[in-house]
Amino acid sequence: MDFPYFFTWTAQRAATPIAIRGGKGVWFETEEGLWLDFGSLSYQANLGHGSERMVRAIQRQCERLLLTLPNGIYPEKEALARALLEKAPSGFSKVFFTLGGAEAVENAVKIARLFTGRYKTISRYRSYHGATLGALALSGDYRRPPLEPLGPGAIHVLDCYVSRLPGGAQSIEGGGSADAIALTAKLEGPRSIAAIVVEPVPGQNGCLVPPPGYWDALRRIADAEGAVLIADCVLNGFGRLGTYYGFEAVGEAAPDIIVLSKALTGGYAPLGALLVHDRIARHFDDHVLYAGLTFYGHPLGVGAALEAVRIYEEEGLIQRASELAKPFASLLHAFQDRWPELVPKTRAIGLLGAFELNMKQEAFERFVKSLRAERIHLHINHGFRTVILAPPLVIHAHELEEGFARIERALLASVQ
Repeated sequence: MDFPYFFTWTAQRAATPIAIRGGKGVWFETEEGLWLDFGSLSYQANLGHGSERMVRAIQRQCERLLLTLPNGIYPEKEALARALLEKAPSGFSKVFFTLGGAEAVENAVKIARLFTGRYKTISRYRSYHGATLGALALSGDYRRPPLEPLGPGAIHVLDCYVSRLPGGAQSIEGGGSADAIALTAKLEGPRSIAAIVVEPVPGQNGCLVPPPGYWDALRRIADAEGAVLIADCVLNGFGRLGTYYGFEAVGEAAPDIIVLSKALTGGYAPLGALLVHDRIARHFDDHVLYAGLTFYGHPLGVGAALEAVRIYEEEGLIQRASELAKPFASLLHAFQDRWPELVPKTRAIGLLGAFELNMKQEAFERFVKSLRAERIHLHINHGFRTVILAPPLVIHAHELEEGFARIERALLASVQ
């Protein structure tokens, strides 16, 4: 069938469309039947599918207010900003709203550049910060090279992460460390870096969980360089790592700017946000903030996010994700130990996990097809032959078991 619209991140003839008709909890319905969502769609559906509370909240917002100005004020906008700041570390005082994660990242970098008077950034090779040209310049995966050259000043360093080996041993991998970032900052020139931009745990690049001390070292480096530490929590936020915003799961240090989107609304409406520490926000009391959007703080997204935040709180979903982290990791590790030659490395934190596959391309392609036959949705990083798992926070223990059973059946089918 020839569709009158583009499919993303693919040659159009190679697209694999999927028609979602509805869903409930961790299941969504298609023409083929029910699928188990082990990827939270594009990592945003932390609240699961078919949330009646979200539907009613959006309906109420549509009836009350849908049109406003970027500088318009209304109760939901203030309530959401205060709710987000309340969950941040002390000292955060302002929120900037966007339509999504890439815009939020770009505006965080804008703020860092205006605040420091510098333009260089440090980010990591195995990272993803968004699809717009500015955010893509920061990113470190297959989507950046085809569109280069991009904006100047974006410097990349190797990541540093911990993998579990079969049987439980661990290895620190990636070839990088916090020292690499410190050295890079110095080589670029004394105090020349505007911002260090990192996902606390890179997601689509393979759940790259940093070793102890790494995150806090980034804070010390940013302070030494006078740089802004930007935590890109677009994928990590709202319980994905078992904590509210995600960076809390990897260290004690607070960033200067926290970037949010995806699960901010549970995926029920588009919205992004960045939370800014007061020491930076005060700069714009007397200096122009050269940032804005036509749909800044649009009531539809704001109303959805406000209800999502209430659901996370009232239904204890962040704590639920933290409690499910152990059985989730145990199932992943048991799966690895049953297939030690095919699954050499795994990583997990909260309800985010990944496993690498050691198999030839033909077998890998059969595995991907078998996953579809098993009707389980998850994320495939083809470049690293890595499978990333990120189920909704509303998942139950028996559904976690069902997910791993489907993955194992797909693996078995691919090697027979």
